[in-house]
Amino acid sequence: MALYSVRKARECWSFIRALHKGPAATPAPQKDSVERVFSGIQPTGIPHLGNYLGAIESWVKLQEEYDTVLYSIVDLHSITIPQDPSILQQSILDMTAVLLACGINPEKSILFQQSQVSEHTQLSWILTCMVRLPRLQHLHQWKAKAAKQKHGTVGLLTYPVLQAADILCYKSTHVPVGEDQVQHMELVQDLARSFNKKYGEFFPLPKSILTPMKKVKSLRDPSVKMSKSDPDKLATVGITDSPEEIVQKFRKAVTDFTSEVTYEPDSRAGVSNMVAIHAAVSGLSVEEVVRSSAGMDTARYKLLVADAVIEKFAPIRSEIEKLKMDKDHLKKVLLVGSAKAKELACPVFEEVKKLVGIL
Repeated sequence: MALYSVRKARECWSFIRALHKGPAATPAPQKDSVERVFSGIQPTGIPHLGNYLGAIESWVKLQEEYDTVLYSIVDLHSITIPQDPSILQQSILDMTAVLLACGINPEKSILFQQSQVSEHTQLSWILTCMVRLPRLQHLHQWKAKAAKQKHGTVGLLTYPVLQAADILCYKSTHVPVGEDQVQHMELVQDLARSFNKKYGEFFPLPKSILTPMKKVKSLRDPSVKMSKSDPDKLATVGITDSPEEIVQKFRKAVTDFTSEVTYEPDSRAGVSNMVAIHAAVSGLSVEEVVRSSAGMDTARYKLLVADAVIEKFAPIRSEIEKLKMDKDHLKKVLLVGSAKAKELACPVFEEVKKLVGIL
């Protein structure tokens, strides 16, 4: 039996029908036992070394481990701070090129643009009506970002609810996250529980998949994480940085006055950051890296790490430049991916509307 009327079905599948040039079809019922991964990345500048090691590299591996994997370029999240429209449009395509070059395979996962799947914002509104203001105001990222903006916007306050909708509208079961997103995942789980308590068991409680790589620290201040917004351009290594830029940044990286290469994060944060990066890009363990660097002073060691990063990113950088030349291909990847994502999200949201009473 169909979950919704022919009229509603037409609305949901018109986007998909336009792509496939075929008649609308009633989607098969979704099995709650299916393991489904969701994660998103904002199209705000080229990802840096920390983004790659902390998220993107893990995303590539997850494609082989789960039934359904969805990766979204979350353009709606990016506009919580002012964006230049023309730059944002280009950034969406650039991020698509980066993810493809890093190994995200549209044949193994669904890569799509968040704003092309309207169910995200529609479910977000329903969830927003279920969460109390103090719950959002207590989130540490709201406190930090609102302080920087002087007067934080409502969008900045409520974007964690949209983030929850991103996850729940696919009945996602697993979400790869970094340590700084754990609090937001607790909100996602709380909203799923609240919905289930009010309307009956519907959403699975998504589990966090903590990325194995700890935060990559700033090259100039190892007490903070690497960030695209860091005003010190020497602090952050971009995926598309030239070999010369990478060498310069690592040469200027802050370490300490002890020459020996050791891994002691609490007492030698700068050198330990070098060791962690070296291990991550080379595939070696921290212990192996330290052993292989015995007798080397930190000045020479920083250049060795730079060479390892250059070697890691060289093929990715080349592929990004190649992909950016073919905008039509990038747009098609997003169009096809968004159609696949909508095909999964639409029946979930139609059932949500029926449960809430607005169908």
